[in-house]
Amino acid sequence: MVKITETILRDAHQSQAATRMRIDEMLPVADKLDKIGYYSIECWGGATFDACLRFLNEDPWDRLRKLRKAMPHTKLQMLLRAQNLLGYKHYADDVVDEFVKKSIENGIDIIRIFDALNDPRNMESAMKACKKYGGICEAAFSYTTSPVHTNEYFVNLAKKLEDMGADTICIKDMAGILLPYTAYELVKELKAVLKPSTLVHLHTHQTAGIGNLTYLKAIEAGVDIIDCALSPLGNGTSQPATESMVATLQGTQYDTGLDINKLNECTEHFKKVAERLKKDGWLTDKSLATDVKALIYQVPGGMLSNLVGQLKKMNALDKFDAALAEVPNVRKDLGYPPLVTPSSQIVGTQAVFNVIMGERYKMVTAETKGVLRGEYGTLPAPTNPEVVKIALGENPDIITCRPADLLKPELEKYREECKEYIQQDEDVLSYALFPQVALNYFKYRQANNIRIDREFGDTQKGIQPV
Repeated sequence: MVKITETILRDAHQSQAATRMRIDEMLPVADKLDKIGYYSIECWGGATFDACLRFLNEDPWDRLRKLRKAMPHTKLQMLLRAQNLLGYKHYADDVVDEFVKKSIENGIDIIRIFDALNDPRNMESAMKACKKYGGICEAAFSYTTSPVHTNEYFVNLAKKLEDMGADTICIKDMAGILLPYTAYELVKELKAVLKPSTLVHLHTHQTAGIGNLTYLKAIEAGVDIIDCALSPLGNGTSQPATESMVATLQGTQYDTGLDINKLNECTEHFKKVAERLKKDGWLTDKSLATDVKALIYQVPGGMLSNLVGQLKKMNALDKFDAALAEVPNVRKDLGYPPLVTPSSQIVGTQAVFNVIMGERYKMVTAETKGVLRGEYGTLPAPTNPEVVKIALGENPDIITCRPADLLKPELEKYREECKEYIQQDEDVLSYALFPQVALNYFKYRQANNIRIDREFGDTQKGIQPV
Protein backbone atom coordinates (compact mmCIF):
# COMPACT_ATOMS: atom_id res chain seq x y z
CA MET A 1 0.00 0.00 0.00
CA VAL A 2 1.38 3.39 -1.01
CA LYS A 3 0.71 6.42 1.17
CA ILE A 4 0.03 9.90 -0.23
CA THR A 5 0.92 13.33 1.11
CA GLU A 6 -1.40 15.97 -0.33
CA THR A 7 0.35 19.26 -1.23
CA ILE A 8 -2.64 21.34 -2.43
CA LEU A 9 -2.46 23.63 0.62
CA ARG A 10 1.27 24.39 0.32
CA ASP A 11 3.62 23.36 -2.48
CA ALA A 12 0.95 23.13 -5.18
CA HIS A 13 -0.04 26.78 -4.97
CA GLN A 14 3.53 27.85 -4.17
CA SER A 15 4.75 26.19 -7.36
CA GLN A 16 1.92 27.32 -9.61
CA ALA A 17 0.42 30.48 -8.17
CA ALA A 18 3.08 32.31 -6.12
CA THR A 19 1.64 31.00 -2.81
CA ARG A 20 -1.46 33.18 -3.10
CA MET A 21 -4.15 30.78 -1.81
CA ARG A 22 -5.92 32.31 1.19
CA ILE A 23 -7.11 30.64 4.38
CA ASP A 24 -10.75 31.39 3.50
CA GLU A 25 -10.23 29.26 0.38
CA MET A 26 -8.88 26.36 2.45
CA LEU A 27 -11.28 26.11 5.36
CA PRO A 28 -14.52 25.37 3.44
CA VAL A 29 -13.05 22.09 2.16
CA ALA A 30 -10.87 21.21 5.17
CA ASP A 31 -13.39 18.77 6.64
CA LYS A 32 -13.54 16.82 3.38
CA LEU A 33 -9.75 16.75 3.09
CA ASP A 34 -9.55 15.50 6.65
CA LYS A 35 -11.72 12.49 5.79
CA ILE A 36 -9.81 11.37 2.68
CA GLY A 37 -7.28 9.22 4.52
CA TYR A 38 -4.07 10.89 3.40
CA TYR A 39 -0.82 9.98 5.12
CA SER A 40 -0.42 13.72 5.70
CA ILE A 41 -1.41 17.11 4.33
CA GLU A 42 1.38 19.58 3.68
CA CYS A 43 -0.11 22.93 4.60
CA TRP A 44 2.59 25.17 6.09
CA GLY A 45 6.21 26.22 5.80
CA GLY A 46 8.10 26.90 2.60
CA ALA A 47 7.02 30.27 1.23
CA THR A 48 3.58 30.26 2.90
CA PHE A 49 4.88 32.02 6.01
CA ASP A 50 6.37 34.92 4.07
CA ALA A 51 3.37 35.15 1.70
CA CYS A 52 0.86 35.29 4.58
CA LEU A 53 2.57 38.28 6.14
CA ARG A 54 3.79 40.04 3.01
CA PHE A 55 0.89 39.66 0.60
CA LEU A 56 -2.23 38.26 2.28
CA ASN A 57 -2.40 40.19 5.58
CA GLU A 58 -2.72 36.88 7.41
CA ASP A 59 -0.97 35.72 10.54
CA PRO A 60 0.77 32.45 9.55
CA TRP A 61 0.51 31.02 13.06
CA ASP A 62 -3.20 31.74 13.10
CA ARG A 63 -3.55 30.00 9.72
CA LEU A 64 -1.88 26.91 11.17
CA ARG A 65 -4.15 26.86 14.24
CA LYS A 66 -7.25 27.17 12.07
CA LEU A 67 -6.12 24.31 9.83
CA ARG A 68 -5.29 22.17 12.88
CA LYS A 69 -8.74 22.73 14.31
CA ALA A 70 -10.42 22.04 10.96
CA MET A 71 -8.43 18.84 10.25
CA PRO A 72 -8.05 17.03 13.58
CA HIS A 73 -7.69 13.52 12.11
CA THR A 74 -4.89 14.03 9.59
CA LYS A 75 -1.20 14.60 10.21
CA LEU A 76 -0.22 18.14 9.21
CA GLN A 77 3.16 18.61 7.58
CA MET A 78 5.46 21.55 6.95
CA LEU A 79 8.68 22.30 5.04
CA LEU A 80 11.59 23.81 7.00
CA ARG A 81 14.89 25.05 5.58
CA ALA A 82 16.90 23.70 8.54
CA GLN A 83 19.06 26.47 10.10
CA ASN A 84 17.43 28.97 7.68
CA LEU A 85 13.99 28.09 9.09
CA LEU A 86 11.59 29.85 6.68
CA GLY A 87 13.89 32.80 6.02
CA TYR A 88 16.97 33.24 3.86
CA LYS A 89 19.84 33.27 6.34
CA HIS A 90 21.08 31.16 9.24
CA TYR A 91 19.46 31.83 12.61
CA ALA A 92 20.95 31.15 16.03
CA ASP A 93 20.13 27.83 17.69
CA ASP A 94 17.81 29.41 20.26
CA VAL A 95 15.61 30.80 17.46
CA VAL A 96 15.61 27.43 15.66
CA ASP A 97 14.64 25.60 18.85
CA GLU A 98 11.81 28.02 19.66
CA PHE A 99 10.49 28.02 16.09
CA VAL A 100 10.29 24.24 15.95
CA LYS A 101 8.69 24.14 19.40
CA LYS A 102 5.98 26.64 18.44
CA SER A 103 5.35 24.92 15.09
CA ILE A 104 4.58 21.67 16.89
CA GLU A 105 2.59 23.40 19.65
CA ASN A 106 0.39 25.11 17.05
CA GLY A 107 -0.43 21.90 15.20
CA ILE A 108 2.38 20.55 13.03
CA ASP A 109 2.98 16.79 13.24
CA ILE A 110 5.67 16.22 10.59
CA ILE A 111 8.55 18.55 9.83
CA ARG A 112 10.38 17.99 6.55
CA ILE A 113 13.84 19.43 7.20
CA PHE A 114 16.32 20.09 4.41
CA ASP A 115 19.46 22.10 3.80
CA ALA A 116 20.19 23.70 0.43
CA LEU A 117 23.74 22.30 0.41
CA ASN A 118 22.82 18.93 1.99
CA ASP A 119 25.11 19.81 4.90
CA PRO A 120 23.94 17.67 7.85
CA ARG A 121 25.50 20.12 10.30
CA ASN A 122 22.95 22.73 9.22
CA MET A 123 20.11 20.25 9.86
CA GLU A 124 21.24 19.11 13.28
CA SER A 125 19.57 21.75 15.49
CA ALA A 126 16.18 21.56 13.75
CA MET A 127 16.19 17.75 13.79
CA LYS A 128 17.06 17.65 17.49
CA ALA A 129 14.33 20.16 18.31
CA CYS A 130 11.77 18.22 16.27
CA LYS A 131 12.48 15.05 18.24
CA LYS A 132 12.68 16.96 21.52
CA TYR A 133 9.17 18.41 21.13
CA GLY A 134 7.52 15.24 19.88
CA GLY A 135 7.38 15.86 16.14
CA ILE A 136 7.93 13.34 13.36
CA CYS A 137 11.31 14.17 11.87
CA GLU A 138 11.43 13.83 8.09
CA ALA A 139 14.97 14.58 6.97
CA ALA A 140 15.24 15.43 3.28
CA PHE A 141 18.13 15.58 0.89
CA SER A 142 17.94 17.89 -2.11
CA TYR A 143 18.28 15.70 -5.19
CA THR A 144 20.49 16.90 -8.01
CA THR A 145 23.02 15.50 -10.45
CA SER A 146 26.70 16.34 -10.84
CA PRO A 147 30.00 14.45 -10.83
CA VAL A 148 29.72 14.17 -7.02
CA HIS A 149 25.96 13.61 -6.65
CA THR A 150 25.78 9.88 -7.24
CA ASN A 151 23.36 7.35 -5.76
CA GLU A 152 26.17 6.31 -3.42
CA TYR A 153 26.48 9.92 -2.19
CA PHE A 154 22.75 10.12 -1.44
CA VAL A 155 22.58 6.70 0.23
CA ASN A 156 25.49 7.58 2.53
CA LEU A 157 23.84 10.92 3.32
CA ALA A 158 20.50 9.23 4.06
CA LYS A 159 22.17 6.78 6.44
CA LYS A 160 23.84 9.66 8.26
CA LEU A 161 20.50 11.49 8.60
CA GLU A 162 18.88 8.32 9.94
CA ASP A 163 21.69 8.04 12.53
CA MET A 164 20.93 11.65 13.50
CA GLY A 165 17.36 10.67 14.40
CA ALA A 166 15.32 10.92 11.20
CA ASP A 167 12.06 8.95 11.29
CA THR A 168 11.62 9.33 7.53
CA ILE A 169 14.03 10.02 4.69
CA CYS A 170 12.71 12.21 1.90
CA ILE A 171 14.14 12.41 -1.61
CA LYS A 172 13.44 16.06 -2.40
CA ASP A 173 13.48 16.37 -6.19
CA MET A 174 12.66 20.07 -6.33
CA ALA A 175 13.40 20.49 -10.05
CA GLY A 176 11.60 17.36 -11.27
CA ILE A 177 14.77 15.88 -12.76
CA LEU A 178 14.88 12.48 -11.05
CA LEU A 179 14.51 10.01 -13.91
CA PRO A 180 12.29 6.92 -13.49
CA TYR A 181 14.93 4.22 -13.65
CA THR A 182 17.33 6.25 -11.50
CA ALA A 183 14.54 6.58 -8.94
CA TYR A 184 14.06 2.82 -8.98
CA GLU A 185 17.74 2.18 -8.25
CA LEU A 186 17.99 4.92 -5.63
CA VAL A 187 14.94 3.74 -3.69
CA LYS A 188 16.15 0.12 -3.87
CA GLU A 189 19.52 1.13 -2.47
CA LEU A 190 17.96 3.26 0.28
CA LYS A 191 15.60 0.49 1.38
CA ALA A 192 18.55 -1.93 1.52
CA VAL A 193 20.54 0.13 4.03
CA LEU A 194 17.90 1.96 6.11
CA LYS A 195 16.07 0.40 9.06
CA PRO A 196 12.75 -1.28 8.19
CA SER A 197 11.02 1.30 10.40
CA THR A 198 12.47 4.26 8.45
CA LEU A 199 10.03 5.32 5.75
CA VAL A 200 11.19 6.59 2.36
CA HIS A 201 9.20 9.53 1.01
CA LEU A 202 9.57 10.82 -2.56
CA HIS A 203 8.84 14.40 -3.59
CA THR A 204 9.02 15.51 -7.21
CA HIS A 205 7.51 17.98 -9.68
CA GLN A 206 5.88 17.37 -13.04
CA THR A 207 7.80 20.29 -14.60
CA ALA A 208 9.65 18.14 -17.16
CA GLY A 209 6.73 15.77 -17.68
CA ILE A 210 8.26 12.71 -15.99
CA GLY A 211 7.02 12.98 -12.39
CA ASN A 212 4.28 10.35 -12.55
CA LEU A 213 6.63 7.92 -14.35
CA THR A 214 9.24 8.50 -11.67
CA TYR A 215 6.65 7.76 -9.00
CA LEU A 216 5.65 4.49 -10.66
CA LYS A 217 9.21 3.17 -10.77
CA ALA A 218 9.88 4.35 -7.20
CA ILE A 219 6.70 2.57 -6.06
CA GLU A 220 7.86 -0.64 -7.73
CA ALA A 221 11.15 -0.26 -5.84
CA GLY A 222 9.36 0.04 -2.49
CA VAL A 223 8.92 3.75 -1.78
CA ASP A 224 6.49 4.27 1.10
CA ILE A 225 5.04 7.75 0.47
CA ILE A 226 4.66 10.06 -2.53
CA ASP A 227 3.68 13.75 -2.76
CA CYS A 228 0.70 14.58 -4.98
CA ALA A 229 -1.52 17.60 -5.63
CA LEU A 230 -5.22 17.59 -6.50
CA SER A 231 -5.59 18.23 -10.23
CA PRO A 232 -6.78 21.88 -10.23
CA LEU A 233 -3.29 22.78 -8.98
CA GLY A 234 -1.50 19.55 -9.93
CA ASN A 235 0.93 18.71 -12.76
CA GLY A 236 2.97 21.38 -14.53
CA THR A 237 5.41 22.94 -12.08
CA SER A 238 3.47 21.31 -9.23
CA GLN A 239 3.32 17.65 -8.16
CA PRO A 240 1.68 14.88 -10.22
CA ALA A 241 -2.11 14.92 -9.84
CA THR A 242 -3.47 12.99 -6.86
CA GLU A 243 -6.52 11.58 -8.67
CA SER A 244 -4.42 10.21 -11.54
CA MET A 245 -1.98 8.43 -9.23
CA VAL A 246 -4.79 7.01 -7.09
CA ALA A 247 -6.58 5.69 -10.19
CA THR A 248 -3.36 4.23 -11.60
CA LEU A 249 -2.64 2.26 -8.44
CA GLN A 250 -6.24 1.19 -7.76
CA GLY A 251 -6.71 -2.57 -7.65
CA THR A 252 -2.96 -3.27 -7.56
CA GLN A 253 -0.75 -4.34 -4.67
CA TYR A 254 0.10 -0.64 -4.32
CA ASP A 255 -3.52 0.56 -3.96
CA THR A 256 -3.63 3.76 -1.90
CA GLY A 257 -7.04 2.98 -0.43
CA LEU A 258 -8.24 6.50 -1.27
CA ASP A 259 -11.70 7.05 -2.73
CA ILE A 260 -11.72 8.80 -6.13
CA ASN A 261 -15.25 10.12 -5.51
CA LYS A 262 -14.24 11.78 -2.24
CA LEU A 263 -11.19 13.25 -3.95
CA ASN A 264 -13.41 14.62 -6.68
CA GLU A 265 -15.56 16.50 -4.15
CA CYS A 266 -12.41 18.34 -3.05
CA THR A 267 -11.36 18.82 -6.66
CA GLU A 268 -14.59 20.65 -7.44
CA HIS A 269 -13.86 23.14 -4.67
CA PHE A 270 -10.29 23.78 -5.80
CA LYS A 271 -11.42 24.31 -9.40
CA LYS A 272 -13.10 27.47 -8.14
CA VAL A 273 -9.96 28.47 -6.25
CA ALA A 274 -7.88 27.92 -9.38
CA GLU A 275 -10.29 30.08 -11.38
CA ARG A 276 -9.84 32.91 -8.86
CA LEU A 277 -6.04 32.56 -8.96
CA LYS A 278 -6.13 32.62 -12.76
CA LYS A 279 -8.42 35.65 -12.82
CA ASP A 280 -6.05 37.51 -10.48
CA GLY A 281 -3.08 36.66 -12.70
CA TRP A 282 -1.29 34.25 -10.36
CA LEU A 283 -2.06 31.03 -12.21
CA THR A 284 -0.82 31.10 -15.79
CA ASP A 285 -0.56 28.65 -18.66
CA LYS A 286 3.21 28.66 -18.22
CA SER A 287 2.96 26.99 -14.80
CA LEU A 288 0.94 24.17 -16.36
CA ALA A 289 3.23 23.64 -19.34
CA THR A 290 5.91 20.97 -19.68
CA ASP A 291 9.43 22.41 -19.84
CA VAL A 292 12.18 19.94 -20.73
CA LYS A 293 14.81 22.61 -20.05
CA ALA A 294 14.59 21.47 -16.44
CA LEU A 295 16.29 18.23 -17.52
CA ILE A 296 19.06 20.11 -19.31
CA TYR A 297 19.79 22.92 -16.85
CA GLN A 298 18.33 21.43 -13.64
CA VAL A 299 16.51 24.71 -13.05
CA PRO A 300 13.33 24.53 -10.91
CA GLY A 301 10.24 26.30 -12.23
CA GLY A 302 10.42 29.07 -9.63
CA MET A 303 14.02 29.78 -10.57
CA LEU A 304 13.07 30.10 -14.25
CA SER A 305 10.47 32.75 -13.44
CA ASN A 306 13.00 34.59 -11.24
CA LEU A 307 15.48 34.68 -14.13
CA VAL A 308 12.80 36.11 -16.41
CA GLY A 309 11.87 38.72 -13.79
CA GLN A 310 15.48 39.83 -13.25
CA LEU A 311 16.16 40.15 -16.97
CA LYS A 312 12.94 42.07 -17.55
CA LYS A 313 13.97 44.64 -14.93
CA MET A 314 17.27 45.06 -16.79
CA ASN A 315 15.55 45.27 -20.19
CA ALA A 316 17.62 42.26 -21.21
CA LEU A 317 15.09 39.51 -21.79
CA ASP A 318 16.92 38.69 -25.02
CA LYS A 319 19.74 37.34 -22.81
CA PHE A 320 17.50 34.68 -21.25
CA ASP A 321 18.95 31.69 -23.14
CA ALA A 322 22.49 32.86 -22.44
CA ALA A 323 21.75 33.30 -18.73
CA LEU A 324 20.14 29.87 -18.57
CA ALA A 325 23.18 28.31 -20.25
CA GLU A 326 25.44 30.10 -17.75
CA VAL A 327 23.66 28.57 -14.72
CA PRO A 328 25.48 25.18 -14.93
CA ASN A 329 28.82 26.98 -15.30
CA VAL A 330 28.27 29.07 -12.17
CA ARG A 331 27.04 26.02 -10.31
CA LYS A 332 30.25 24.14 -11.17
CA ASP A 333 32.39 27.12 -10.06
CA LEU A 334 30.53 27.22 -6.73
CA GLY A 335 31.06 23.54 -5.94
CA TYR A 336 27.84 22.09 -7.41
CA PRO A 337 25.25 23.30 -4.88
CA PRO A 338 21.77 21.84 -5.47
CA LEU A 339 19.50 24.46 -7.02
CA VAL A 340 17.00 25.03 -4.23
CA THR A 341 16.24 28.07 -2.04
CA PRO A 342 18.44 30.00 -1.37
CA SER A 343 21.24 28.57 -3.56
CA SER A 344 19.04 28.62 -6.68
CA GLN A 345 18.54 32.38 -6.34
CA ILE A 346 22.25 32.93 -5.66
CA VAL A 347 23.42 30.91 -8.66
CA GLY A 348 20.74 32.39 -10.92
CA THR A 349 21.51 35.99 -10.01
CA GLN A 350 25.24 35.46 -10.52
CA ALA A 351 24.58 33.85 -13.91
CA VAL A 352 22.52 36.90 -14.93
CA PHE A 353 25.32 39.30 -13.92
CA ASN A 354 27.93 37.21 -15.74
CA VAL A 355 25.94 37.52 -18.95
CA ILE A 356 24.80 41.13 -18.58
CA MET A 357 28.26 42.47 -17.67
CA GLY A 358 29.84 40.74 -20.68
CA GLU A 359 32.58 39.37 -18.45
CA ARG A 360 32.26 36.50 -16.02
CA TYR A 361 32.50 37.56 -12.35
CA LYS A 362 33.15 41.21 -13.20
CA MET A 363 30.50 41.78 -10.55
CA VAL A 364 30.24 39.22 -7.75
CA THR A 365 27.18 39.34 -5.49
CA ALA A 366 27.52 39.36 -1.71
CA GLU A 367 25.61 36.07 -1.62
CA THR A 368 28.02 34.42 -4.08
CA LYS A 369 30.92 35.58 -1.92
CA GLY A 370 29.10 34.12 1.09
CA VAL A 371 28.76 30.72 -0.58
CA LEU A 372 32.45 30.71 -1.53
CA ARG A 373 33.42 31.80 1.99
CA GLY A 374 31.49 28.92 3.57
CA GLU A 375 28.79 31.05 5.20
CA TYR A 376 26.07 28.66 4.02
CA GLY A 377 27.90 25.46 4.93
CA THR A 378 30.13 22.89 3.27
CA LEU A 379 29.79 22.70 -0.50
CA PRO A 380 29.42 19.28 -2.16
CA ALA A 381 32.59 19.71 -4.26
CA PRO A 382 35.67 21.96 -4.40
CA THR A 383 35.10 25.47 -5.73
CA ASN A 384 36.90 27.02 -8.70
CA PRO A 385 40.09 28.55 -7.19
CA GLU A 386 40.23 31.26 -9.86
CA VAL A 387 36.69 32.39 -9.02
CA VAL A 388 37.50 32.32 -5.30
CA LYS A 389 40.52 34.53 -5.99
CA ILE A 390 38.42 37.02 -8.00
CA ALA A 391 35.66 37.11 -5.39
CA LEU A 392 37.57 36.93 -2.11
CA GLY A 393 41.17 37.87 -2.88
CA GLU A 394 44.45 36.03 -2.50
CA ASN A 395 44.16 34.64 1.05
CA PRO A 396 40.46 34.38 1.92
CA ASP A 397 39.30 33.46 5.41
CA ILE A 398 37.13 30.40 4.70
CA ILE A 399 34.63 29.24 7.33
CA THR A 400 35.11 25.55 8.11
CA CYS A 401 32.97 25.21 11.24
CA ARG A 402 29.18 24.90 11.33
CA PRO A 403 28.13 28.45 10.35
CA ALA A 404 25.59 28.71 13.17
CA ASP A 405 28.39 28.14 15.72
CA LEU A 406 29.42 31.72 14.96
CA LEU A 407 26.01 33.09 15.97
CA LYS A 408 25.20 34.21 19.50
CA PRO A 409 21.71 33.61 20.98
CA GLU A 410 19.39 36.24 19.49
CA LEU A 411 15.79 35.42 20.50
CA GLU A 412 15.69 37.91 23.37
CA LYS A 413 17.15 40.63 21.15
CA TYR A 414 14.30 40.13 18.67
CA ARG A 415 11.77 40.09 21.52
CA GLU A 416 13.01 43.44 22.78
CA GLU A 417 12.98 45.00 19.30
CA CYS A 418 9.31 44.19 18.63
CA LYS A 419 7.92 44.21 22.18
CA GLU A 420 5.36 46.96 21.57
CA TYR A 421 3.58 44.83 18.94
CA ILE A 422 3.60 41.42 20.63
CA GLN A 423 0.19 39.79 21.04
CA GLN A 424 1.49 36.21 21.12
CA ASP A 425 4.90 34.59 21.68
CA GLU A 426 4.92 33.56 18.03
CA ASP A 427 5.06 37.21 16.95
CA VAL A 428 8.71 37.31 18.04
CA LEU A 429 9.49 34.50 15.60
CA SER A 430 7.61 36.20 12.76
CA TYR A 431 9.71 39.30 13.42
CA ALA A 432 12.95 37.30 13.66
CA LEU A 433 12.42 35.81 10.21
CA PHE A 434 11.04 38.85 8.39
CA PRO A 435 11.60 41.99 10.50
CA GLN A 436 10.23 44.68 8.18
CA VAL A 437 7.49 42.52 6.67
CA ALA A 438 6.34 41.43 10.13
CA LEU A 439 6.34 45.01 11.41
CA ASN A 440 4.19 46.08 8.47
CA TYR A 441 1.75 43.29 9.30
CA PHE A 442 1.75 44.14 13.02
CA LYS A 443 0.93 47.76 12.16
CA TYR A 444 -1.85 46.61 9.82
CA ARG A 445 -3.20 44.40 12.62
CA GLN A 446 -3.06 47.27 15.08
CA ALA A 447 -4.69 49.77 12.70
CA ASN A 448 -7.56 47.36 12.00
CA ASN A 449 -8.03 46.43 15.65
CA ILE A 450 -7.29 42.75 14.98
CA ARG A 451 -6.74 40.73 18.13
CA ILE A 452 -5.34 37.22 18.36
CA ASP A 453 -7.80 34.69 19.75
CA ARG A 454 -5.85 31.45 20.07
CA GLU A 455 -8.98 29.32 20.14
CA PHE A 456 -10.94 30.88 17.31
CA GLY A 457 -8.27 32.63 15.27
CA ASP A 458 -7.82 36.30 14.37
CA THR A 459 -10.88 38.37 15.09
CA GLN A 460 -11.44 41.80 13.70
CA LYS A 461 -13.81 44.35 15.12
CA GLY A 462 -17.23 43.88 13.52
CA ILE A 463 -16.19 40.69 11.69
CA GLN A 464 -16.97 37.17 12.88
CA PRO A 465 -14.20 34.55 12.91
CA VAL A 466 -13.98 32.43 9.76
